Amino acid sequence: MSDEHGTNTTWPLLDRAHEALRRAVQGVPDDARALPTPCAEWNVTQVLQHAAGDQLGYAAALTGGPGPAENPFAPSGKLTDTPEALLEPALAAVAEAWATVDETVQEVRVPIPPGTMTAALGVGACALDAAVHAWDIAVATGQPSPLTDDLAQPLLDVARQIVEPVRAFAFAPALEAGEGDVEKGEAAELLCYLGRNPDWTP
Repeated sequence: MSDEHGTNTTWPLLDRAHEALRRAVQGVPDDARALPTPCAEWNVTQVLQHAAGDQLGYAAALTGGPGPAENPFAPSGKLTDTPEALLEPALAAVAEAWATVDETVQEVRVPIPPGTMTAALGVGACALDAAVHAWDIAVATGQPSPLTDDLAQPLLDVARQIVEPVRAFAFAPALEAGEGDVEKGEAAELLCYLGRNPDWTP
């Protein structure tokens, strides 16, 4: 079961990642939507569109329902409504989809290679996507990072299991974490592994 906000007690990691993305998007001023982000070719609006599209992609894989209206890997950067109006239906759809999946299921469909995963790994992949794009949007718009060490630690475990087969089209080459990055904790380690500079600034 999930509530009207998409919270799903079966998958608390996904709930936390969704809340991080939700807070980051709510914190974007109207005049900040075109700002550059750590995703070098995309602005804030495009990262939002990509993030929402990815969540809908997971929902569609799980349910066989419709996916995103536009290609998440070619976001237009144009919104016809508020950022929240784009994001919330996507979060609700994927939360509802995962709410039908028991944590013991050994094979669920996912929109990334290899196409199926255990339920626990698949939901972790979905959460990883949401949390990292929450970080992209937050740091691009001067907000505190929503990617805490407590959230990053389980996501780092997920990333190490799923990233390499999709790195060529979904992530930059991993950055070698320096001594200072290691001391910053799991969030910095996760970002480096995903090819993002933990100290990125606009």
